[in-house]
Amino acid sequence: MARILVMIPSGEVYGRDNVRWYRHSDIQRSINSYHNIGDAFVFDSSLKLLSYDKLGVLEISEFKPDLVDRLRDEYDYVFLRGSNYIHNSMNWEQAVPTLRRLGLPIIGFGIGAQAPAKGKIQLSDQTQELLHLMADSTTSIGVRGAYTAEVLGDIGIHNTRIIGCPTAFRRNDPELRIKLPPLDSIRKVGITIRREVSPDYAKDIGQYLTFHRDLVKTMARRFDAVLMTQGEVEEKKLVLGTETQRDDAMDALRAHPWTAAWYLDEEMVRLYCERLFYSDVVADYEELVRSLDLVLGYRLHGNLMALANGIPSIYFTYDSRTVEFAETFQIPSFDVFSGRTFVPDEYLDQSLFDKYNRAWQRIYVEMYNFLTENGVAHQMINTGEPQSISKVA
Repeated sequence: MARILVMIPSGEVYGRDNVRWYRHSDIQRSINSYHNIGDAFVFDSSLKLLSYDKLGVLEISEFKPDLVDRLRDEYDYVFLRGSNYIHNSMNWEQAVPTLRRLGLPIIGFGIGAQAPAKGKIQLSDQTQELLHLMADSTTSIGVRGAYTAEVLGDIGIHNTRIIGCPTAFRRNDPELRIKLPPLDSIRKVGITIRREVSPDYAKDIGQYLTFHRDLVKTMARRFDAVLMTQGEVEEKKLVLGTETQRDDAMDALRAHPWTAAWYLDEEMVRLYCERLFYSDVVADYEELVRSLDLVLGYRLHGNLMALANGIPSIYFTYDSRTVEFAETFQIPSFDVFSGRTFVPDEYLDQSLFDKYNRAWQRIYVEMYNFLTENGVAHQMINTGEPQSISKVA
């Protein structure tokens, strides 16, 4: 058992290893702010893999030497929840002086790099310093995929291990496999939607949203579909808001230059009013995906929650992050900028998911080895001979 600090958590913990958004029952408290509940999936999943008897939060907004000195004596290591931290505009606030004084191992738990739509990634001095602090404090850094490992290699960090994301292994079942149901038995389908996307990463917003709209409509006509959202304000209001807030949200969607009448037509309005799902509780998403036959769409962690529960999922890639993730796990995926027509039946092929199953098994071992070689107490099951970082870096 260990005493662990988490840096940049995403939600409050209840029942040891379950996560929900802060004061989740007070809906109005955060109804007007965006928070990606997918980040809470990762936090929740990380805790499910770790063994610990004390959990604390390392605040990085201010540098407080006296507090840091106390935490050093009370905890064994810090983990940085897996997310998209390595990009051109990341602000680490006071993390560098805080971590430098703290002097504890800093576990990078599936962190990822994000390439801009144009040009090459340019990391700030602050980001590079923090990454070197992390690399120097541990045997290895757990990264999302090959692209992130390459970005770190370019700044002289080579002790990386590709571990994907803790969400993939949240059930901690090394025998988990995706087995497709017969095509004609698929009835209930989840579509993970992402209406808002940064033009810094998606190279053509118009093309992205056109494909997004057509996919939602096509799948909803064919299946009993639920539109799974993860935190955009308007979608949140449509699901959890008051009547006035729902009306305001629809007005805002209709007025938004990205979702004008060409996108939010009569059919999409009906689907948004009748088929949206959102919750501030991670367990609610897990319960939902377990009731579905298939999940497909844009949300990296929404799709992965399905796969982690044995439900087939198809990824729609549109930036380096989604591409890297699909490549790491060999997840069946479709490039929204390819100009091709998506035909669901072509992706509902067991041979494609067998590739995923094999990759998942391999990365499960990598995750086990990563935690073990860094001295992190965990609950994962040893399925093979541990491999040293020198053999895989």
